[in-house]
Amino acid sequence: MAHLTSRRGLLFGTAAVSAGALLVGCTSNESDSDNAAGEQPAADDKPGKEVTIGFAGPQADHGWLNAINENAKKRAERYEDVTLEITEGSNDTAQQIGQIETLINKKVDVLVVLPADGKALTRVGLKAMRAGIPVVNLDRIFNSPQAYRCWIGGDNYGMGLNAGHYIGEKLKGKSDARVIELAGIDNLELTKQRTQGFDDALKNYPNIRKVARQAAEFTVESGQAKMAQLLQAQSKFDALWNHDDDQGVGALRAIEQAGRDDFLMVGGAGALSAFQAIKQDEGVLKATVLYPPTMAASAIDLARALGQSKGVSGLAEFEIPASLTLYSAVVDKDNVDQYMPTGFK
Repeated sequence: MAHLTSRRGLLFGTAAVSAGALLVGCTSNESDSDNAAGEQPAADDKPGKEVTIGFAGPQADHGWLNAINENAKKRAERYEDVTLEITEGSNDTAQQIGQIETLINKKVDVLVVLPADGKALTRVGLKAMRAGIPVVNLDRIFNSPQAYRCWIGGDNYGMGLNAGHYIGEKLKGKSDARVIELAGIDNLELTKQRTQGFDDALKNYPNIRKVARQAAEFTVESGQAKMAQLLQAQSKFDALWNHDDDQGVGALRAIEQAGRDDFLMVGGAGALSAFQAIKQDEGVLKATVLYPPTMAASAIDLARALGQSKGVSGLAEFEIPASLTLYSAVVDKDNVDQYMPTGFK
């Protein structure tokens, strides 16, 4: 059994269907005479070869990152043949490198790594791969494809793109519509990708102008402070896209304190608090664009498959893919009940 306990249930649900449905059952590389040519038999959760998976991620100082850890733990507990060796998360790159090197020295079968900094940790990914330990690179990507066997993560560009299209459709009948953006940490590539996707989507709506952008820090406090600045600088706008639901908690506080309700807001990531506000439909928050932490559960599935030399159910290939990108679905009042079980705290 996976040697772990958890305080929260598995968040694996429909948010991960786009990337995760194929991962629920991994496949054997052996042919089955009862199957059609080229079709592999789907294995279920029956125990197979024992696999020890090393898991290393950054410090869970954010709701989404905490959900990443919980998804990985609970997914591992599902399998009798998986032992999960999990490190204490760290945002210090040197410390995280040391933790991963410890897992390499323990000779784990597979590594799952969500690096605090993909560029800085590339060399330790390379070290693991050269030691014969396949690496599942989770979300923040290493600089070299030689540093991982498989990458799985969210679609930051698609997140911005879908947020922009949602807002665009809501405002397409309004002339001279004005939108603002509350971004995340500006020195992260993912923030740049989210902004680029948003800007590209708005190009399809000539009636809409982005009139302001402010970067926050993915925290409640920064969201409140930066949103207050935006509200003070912009007396009138029609829509706000906020990159992150955690900082969105602070943004909503600032909006309430300012007594503003004259625009619509779209969030990002898929926090439970955002889903609940969308369902209640009593404030400005009308939708959020997913960046599902269920990717960590799928990463465990991939690592188990690698450790057991299996492929992925539903695909003709004998090997797991080199990369899997999750879809950034838009959740609003019409579908929020479907996604509620996946919301993270």
